[in-house]
Amino acid sequence: MAKVGIIMGSESDLPVMQEAIDILKEFDIETEVDIVSAHRTPDKMMDYGNKAHQRGLKAIIAGAGGAAHLPGMIASVSPLPVIGVPIKSINSIDGWDSVLSILQMPGGVPVATVALNGSKNAGILAAQIVGTSDPSILEKVTQYKEGLKTKVSKSSKKLNP
Repeated sequence: MAKVGIIMGSESDLPVMQEAIDILKEFDIETEVDIVSAHRTPDKMMDYGNKAHQRGLKAIIAGAGGAAHLPGMIASVSPLPVIGVPIKSINSIDGWDSVLSILQMPGGVPVATVALNGSKNAGILAAQIVGTSDPSILEKVTQYKEGLKTKVSKSSKKLNP
């Protein structure tokens, strides 16, 4: 059963969102991936948000460009944590419109927001959320972070032998 839902507004968002899919696979976290447009399929979006927790999801990653309403609208109807990924799209203002649309949520409707095109971090954050109730995932996240330290130490030693 999927633990993390990964949704995006259009197929053109998939190359950016692939990093979240990939990192969650690395952590052995099952995902469901779908295209759910806030503007073109609002009924599907509302249904997805309302029922995600009933399917056993623990978090939702929502990527969107331009006006970027998808993460906030999902957060407005779902009791699950929502992680927004602002995407620099072809109709975007250097991505700032997406960043601000996701970041500036009203009180009571939080969306955790990662960097522009930062779906890898969204995946890691989702893994950390899942890890709060799954010790095997928590261990994998811990090992991943230890690997980051090791990588930096090796790089440092190359510069300072």
